[in-house]
Amino acid sequence: MSQEQLDHRSLLRSLSNEQRKILTGKSNWPGLANLALHWGLILLLGGLIALRIPYWPMLLVPQGILIIFLFTLLHETVHRTAFKTLRVNKAVAWVCGFLIILPPGWFRCFHFEHHRHTQDPERDPELARPKPDSLWRYAVHLSGLPVWCSHLRTLVRNALGRCDDVFVPKERLGKLRREARTMLVLYVSLLAASVAAGSAVLLYVWLLPLLIGQPFLRLYLLAEHGRCPEVANMLANSRTLCTNRVVRTLAWNMPYHAEHHSYPAVPYHRLPDFHALTRGHLQVTEPGYLSFHGKYVVSCIRSRREADQSGSNTDQTQRPPSISSSTPVIMEASSEAR
Repeated sequence: MSQEQLDHRSLLRSLSNEQRKILTGKSNWPGLANLALHWGLILLLGGLIALRIPYWPMLLVPQGILIIFLFTLLHETVHRTAFKTLRVNKAVAWVCGFLIILPPGWFRCFHFEHHRHTQDPERDPELARPKPDSLWRYAVHLSGLPVWCSHLRTLVRNALGRCDDVFVPKERLGKLRREARTMLVLYVSLLAASVAAGSAVLLYVWLLPLLIGQPFLRLYLLAEHGRCPEVANMLANSRTLCTNRVVRTLAWNMPYHAEHHSYPAVPYHRLPDFHALTRGHLQVTEPGYLSFHGKYVVSCIRSRREADQSGSNTDQTQRPPSISSSTPVIMEASSEAR
């Protein structure tokens, strides 16, 4: 007899107090070890690029992926669960936000609103811009150009004190203004120092890899909620992807995304344990990112053909049918294509 599937609220109610205590237990050590690995690799590759070793341009892609995936560390630190110590979470969040040009304080407000209203088309800020529903829009989305424009616009607007986002409490506007101004001053200072020194090292070690890496993050993030049902159940409106250890480590276990949305208080290093409890109740899963994007591209093509056949090209915001898998049990993939 198959196991009855629970929604995320029923699943959380089924947990014992002991299970909750274990799952939400924070620790500095797993996070510090992962931080040392992540930042260490960035410094290593950055040093090799700066030294212009033979074939150094080949390092720009892995360097870019490592830097842009600091977003997943920023995500974990704004939840204050990457580390047990609050000050460490805040400090790491600030460094990550600075490196990927995303104000961490503002992102915390944005992201918590996303958690409160996940997949609600009226209130989820991630749905303010429709997901790509054609091959052209899919390509533009993956380019990263829209998100870079959005990040820069947010940074400048916040610095000018013109933030009017509904999810930002009024009492935090002053702090966000100071945050944005500090970031801009540091960016200008680094630019001025580079020009004065006649050095392009920051361009090749940081900025160019950042641009190169952004499409990889777009591929990753689109799979979290793309084409998921617009329902309140976190085990249905978020997708868990089965992938290999390298990707899970790089993304700080965020491929366990339905688990994260169901119980955000669970630190990243406890998500595999929570996955063991939720796997029978997951409603939207995928065996890997290649599988997801293959289906996504097909859905875009099908949507375009249907629109052409019906002659209805006026509704540019219509979403194609869900491409989610109905199989609740996830089988571990042996490799990952990105």
